[in-house]
Amino acid sequence: MTGLAHPSPAVSGTGWPGDPATPSTPVAESPADVARLAASASDLSTLDAYVSVCRACPRLVAWREEVAVTKRAAYADQPYWGRPAPSFGDSHPEILVVGLAPAAHGANRTGRMFTGDRSGDWLYAALHRAGYASQPTSTAAGDGLTLTGVRIVAAAHCAPPANKPTPTELATCAQWFDRDLELSLPLKSILALGGIAWAAVLGAAKRRGWEMSAPRPRFAHGAETLLGTPQGPVRLVASYHVSQQNTFTGRLTEEMLDAVMRRLSSTS
Repeated sequence: MTGLAHPSPAVSGTGWPGDPATPSTPVAESPADVARLAASASDLSTLDAYVSVCRACPRLVAWREEVAVTKRAAYADQPYWGRPAPSFGDSHPEILVVGLAPAAHGANRTGRMFTGDRSGDWLYAALHRAGYASQPTSTAAGDGLTLTGVRIVAAAHCAPPANKPTPTELATCAQWFDRDLELSLPLKSILALGGIAWAAVLGAAKRRGWEMSAPRPRFAHGAETLLGTPQGPVRLVASYHVSQQNTFTGRLTEEMLDAVMRRLSSTS
């Protein structure tokens, strides 16, 4: 567990579990900085460090830090990460899982993708059932969870107000996202959780010059298409997002999510 010794927001290099940055990690203060640092990252661990201290989007910086200070009553006695949530998982993945953005009191609190909220409960339980996660629960960055063969990334790395990043914010973070995809190759599959994640992957594929079917594939639960990357074809599979809106209403069931997970490693 993170304990109570950390300030909110967390300061890099002070011992937060899983913090990839140090006090000397360069900080992106603008979209141009993001472009420069993303291009210079030679591996995923370096990219994660750069992402975790990014301050390129003023509205998102202000919001994530306000949430970290005001907190939710249920977590008032806990420190909040309050920084961009870096990608999480295997450093040599075969599969990427793509989400939208950290939740204000989920990954913005814990510092790890899909950790500390109901969406994470669903996702990690499914990954555990499929053999990719070491445990079915994800409560804090220090809880011992590891992923094998899977890396979790997001279209945006900061918690946005009302869960809605602006097009400009998504475009800025897309530079981190594109580099994440490049450094993760070769891949077997990508799972897009929701329409925004689906669009983010297809946008990155277009910017990178990857081959894709025409017309542009449309999002639907269970939709699938192949992306032609420089290191071979990658299967892109879509799922409804593991949001409470979908899981509480039954729009997404465990059986539906498990069926999608099985397709990620399928050779057919």
